Amino acid sequence: MKQKIRFEKNIKAGKVVILESSEVDPGVVILLHEEEYDLKEMIKASDKGVQAFSHFIRRRSLFPTAYLCNKLFENTIEFFKTKAQEKIIIEYDDVEAFPKEEEFQLEDEDIEIDKILEDDGDTKEDEIKEIDAEDDTPKFKPEDISEHEN
Repeated sequence: MKQKIRFEKNIKAGKVVILESSEVDPGVVILLHEEEYDLKEMIKASDKGVQAFSHFIRRRSLFPTAYLCNKLFENTIEFFKTKAQEKIIIEYDDVEAFPKEEEFQLEDEDIEIDKILEDDGDTKEDEIKEIDAEDDTPKFKPEDISEHEN
């Protein structure tokens, strides 16, 4: 799910508002939640590090994952140090939190598989006739009403 987390500073009121929006359909973003924090306290938490910052912004109604907290912290360090910038938007896609797949290569094993699959040319006609000699017709009668008749 794609999200946009917007931090808005109101220096006069001494508040920070976090607005969480989510993309519900491609190109359609709606506001999910809004939380208000004390600006001075948030700056202190940001100065103490990612754990203090994460602990401070998490509430019952806004509880970002550890990965998202780290991303929010890293992107807002300068935001809280400067007074000039009043808002910042951080885009997040939860797919980012999943580990990336590594390319899987079977160079040595591919050679072994190729050798196994090669036709060795030793198949005898008698072996083929023996395999084909078995009767492959179904072993049920039309009166059989078991569920395995088809």
